[in-house]
Amino acid sequence: MIELIRDKKVDNSANYEMLTEEIINKAGRTGGTFLHTSRTRASHVPQINVPNHLKDKYKDEINDLTPEVLKNLDFLGIDYLIPIGGDDTLSYGVRLYTEGVKVVAIPKTMDNDVPSTDYCIGFSTCVTRTINMTNSLRTSAGSHERLLVLEVFGRYAGYTAMLPTMAGSANRCVIPEYKFEINRLAELLIADRSKNPSKYSVVLVSEGATFKGAEMTFENSEKDMFGHAKLGGIGDKKGYTCKLGYLQYIFKNMCLNKVFNYVGSKK
Repeated sequence: MIELIRDKKVDNSANYEMLTEEIINKAGRTGGTFLHTSRTRASHVPQINVPNHLKDKYKDEINDLTPEVLKNLDFLGIDYLIPIGGDDTLSYGVRLYTEGVKVVAIPKTMDNDVPSTDYCIGFSTCVTRTINMTNSLRTSAGSHERLLVLEVFGRYAGYTAMLPTMAGSANRCVIPEYKFEINRLAELLIADRSKNPSKYSVVLVSEGATFKGAEMTFENSEKDMFGHAKLGGIGDKKGYTCKLGYLQYIFKNMCLNKVFNYVGSKK
């Protein structure tokens, strides 16, 4: 919405799309990220990222382009804005609401961590695929009699690791909400493996999980426009005898599904 040029003679087709019946029909059987993804934060745009047609007007190191977004929404004739995303996307939706835009927010994140909502689109798909793919790796884990360590998305919330574990896909899980002792976890996994006739055990690791006395593990120090560094790597630190794989990026290409295993586990 910051790239759009308010001139009817200019081709702005790269900045918005008219929803047709054909596009809507396709959406029902396509993974959610067909919409594409943007980490642009219109209220905090670095000078280097300010569109060329606005550079003369916005020259600060960090620029608030919200006034341009409001004008662009009016130019497009948008009466209601329906932001679909996680807490970052929806937080900017709140900003536009305070500016007078009519907003209907839809929580969509596999992390299931949007405040004030019980459920986020994409979460059940994540849980279902975690269960399916964890189960598909059990044969390899049993063949080598290993400890299977799988790292999943979640950022600061542990739902994506905890619910599949509750549904029976893993022996243990570690989540960001509670720091854990690595030696105690090792003892539990070894005990779980000893009890298993196939001699393996499984632990699901949320990417934001943290050892006691340590900080969260990040892939690097770079941050996006919302101030988030990219989490990842805690699973590598926990892989005692083997690390069989990451599950995160597989989820984004999956079609929608249900979370029957978790529902079945509730009394």
